[in-house]
Order: sequence, then structure tokens, then C-alpha cells
Amino acid sequence: MRASRLLSILLTLQTKGRVSAPALAAALEVSVRTVYRDIDHLSAAGVPVWGDRGRQGGFELKEGWRTQLTGLTAGEAQALFMAGLPGPAKDLGLQDAAASVHLKLIAALPADWQRDAERAASRFHLDPVDWFRGAAPPDHLKAVAAAVWNEQKLRMRYESWTSVREREVDPLGLVLKAGVWYLVARQGRELRTFKLAAIQTLERLTEPFVRPRRFDLVAYWAEATRRFEESVYRGVATLRVSPAGLARLRRFGPLVADAADRASGAADARGWRRVTVPIESVEHAADEMLRLGAEAEVIEPEALREALRLKAERLLALYAA
Repeated sequence: MRASRLLSILLTLQTKGRVSAPALAAALEVSVRTVYRDIDHLSAAGVPVWGDRGRQGGFELKEGWRTQLTGLTAGEAQALFMAGLPGPAKDLGLQDAAASVHLKLIAALPADWQRDAERAASRFHLDPVDWFRGAAPPDHLKAVAAAVWNEQKLRMRYESWTSVREREVDPLGLVLKAGVWYLVARQGRELRTFKLAAIQTLERLTEPFVRPRRFDLVAYWAEATRRFEESVYRGVATLRVSPAGLARLRRFGPLVADAADRASGAADARGWRRVTVPIESVEHAADEMLRLGAEAEVIEPEALREALRLKAERLLALYAA
């Protein structure tokens, strides 16, 4: 355990520069006292670790000093090969680089680990594209990626739900979600998300921008997607559902599934339950509730009951003929 910690501290300092003792302790899930002892062991072993006290203090390696250790374990080597995404790498024009990295990693591993890593890559594959959807990359993906990497401003003609407008943005990051590429960018003082497929024209400007020091793409995306999903649902509906209807309802999405499970009442003699779920609008909900068929009955709102009744009458008239 100590050897693993010492290596983790060494690689953390090599990667991040100065790091405080509390930060190292939190990352390693040990006490600050243990971190100090580990630093002493590194120093005794000849590693040039320097420490400063005070609010801005911390530990760091002597400038220019680097270890040649990779620190890879057999499991970490397998994880590297399982994490490879050949599809996105090809979209970004990095398929040759990805293949080169693959070969270099294999060559750098011990012989017995090579077999394990290759076995993991051959037995696990991640396909991020949904069923019945093409995987063609957006027209401007490579140009946007280059602007993100080089911190260059973008001017684009973008088609939103409501209009087509010219926008000038600072591109901060790219996200691939369910086979669709999105750009996270700063427009003015706001952070916004743009679907790459909706960009009609694009121009990379020579003007650079200063990237926000504390911007965390992963954290922003998690919060932005949560806010979006919650904002979509603007009302609630109460239903009676059979066991089969409840199973179908859970497939509407995680927010609906969680709400149905939380608000599910006791089952009656036939196994039917009363549940309350969020809905986007009466019109949208009426189309969605048709997927439940005769395995559910909307209790309220009355407007949703009426919308379903009208749809049922239209269906009946269509098929009665």
C-alpha cells in the first residue's frame, strides 16, 4: 500500500506541480500526517521533493526532474485499452495517432500484461451511437476541435429551435453524447451548449481568448444536462397503471422512472397503482401516453384526459372504416 501511495504522490507532483498536503491526503484517502511521512520516505529515497509552508504552500518536485516510471498496473493497462474510442478518434482525424498510441502502449508493457491488455481490447467494445442512427461526423467537427485546442474564437451561423443567428463564441470543449457532438462555449459572460450539426457556417478567427482557469468541462456538462432535463418537464400527471404499464413508463427516461417509483402507491387487487410523473406539455404527454396503451389511465390533469380521448376517437374512426 505504501509503495502504491509513494508512486501516486510522485506522479501527482510530476503532473500537477505544487500540491498541498491536504489535497494529497484527500486524493489518497489518508491523513495529512501520513502524507508527511510519505514525503519523508520519498526524500530519503533521493527524490528531490521541496515543500513550502503557508497558505500558498505545498510540495513540488525540483524543476526539470522527472521519473521514468509509468506506474501502470495490469488492471490500469486493461482499462486503457477498454477506454479507446476508435469512432470519435476517426471523426477528429486522429485514427492514425490512436493506432500509434495503441502500438506504443503494447510495446511498453511486460509480455504477460500485453496479452491481458489485448484480450481486454478484443472482448469489450463501446459503441456510442444509438440504434438506427448514422455515425457521420458533423461537417465542422475538425475545425471546431482545432479552435478548442488552440483557444481561438469562432464566428458561426447557428440554427436554434427558434431562429438562425450569427454568434461569436469562445470554444471551451467538445462533448460526444449518444453519438451526437456538442460544443460547450462562452458567449459573452454565459456558458452555452451548441449542437454541431446545427452549425450552418463556421469561421475560425485569428483572435485568441483566455480560457477560464477554473472551468471544468465534465462538471459543467453534468450540471447542464441535469438542468436541461429538469427544465423540460413543466407539469405533472397522475395515472393508474398496471404492472406492465409501470414497466413501460419506466422506459420513458430516468426522471420519469424515478418519479414513478417515488410516487407509486399501494397496488390494488389487480396490481394497478396510482403514480405521479412529470410531463413536458399536454400535447407531448398525450403522444407519449399512447405508448402505454390500455395499461394505463390518466386521472389528471383533465386536459390530458381530453387530449387522449380525442386521439382515441380519431384512431377509432380511422380503423373503423
